[in-house]
Amino acid sequence: MTESRNVLILGIGNSLLRDEGAGIHALNRLREELAGHDDISFIDGGTLSFALAGHIEDASRLIVIDAAQLDAAPGHSRVFEGEAMDEFLGGNRKRSVHEVSLLDLMAIALLADHLPQRRALIGIQPAEIDWGEHPSAAVAAAMPQVCAQARKLIEEWRT
Repeated sequence: MTESRNVLILGIGNSLLRDEGAGIHALNRLREELAGHDDISFIDGGTLSFALAGHIEDASRLIVIDAAQLDAAPGHSRVFEGEAMDEFLGGNRKRSVHEVSLLDLMAIALLADHLPQRRALIGIQPAEIDWGEHPSAAVAAAMPQVCAQARKLIEEWRT
């Protein structure tokens, strides 16, 4: 299999639960910022389902953005790349609020021998998980940094 230069950006979360939708809010912003880049695909993964497994298996470069328990200040974001992503997901399995965990989807890709060679998770520490369509002030303020982290990964992976 030849390595594709395409990048899949997968935003995860429930955008009706404020900061739980951080990944979706970031995805929407990146979709606007990176419009016109034919080598980048954007998927709103919602609260995850097994239907996403095929998209992950087809990607050689994957960036996932999601709210995550980082034990940090609200709005703090952290990039977990490659094996660091795998380790973080494996150690945080019980912290997922989604029906299907990202770890489950990555395990499916691994078993099918289609785990994206380049992969990263950008986790964002939530402040508020409550009804509302907009993120908290702390998470909203973090969006430029989160998008910059995603753009940096894309640029590094292109070289």
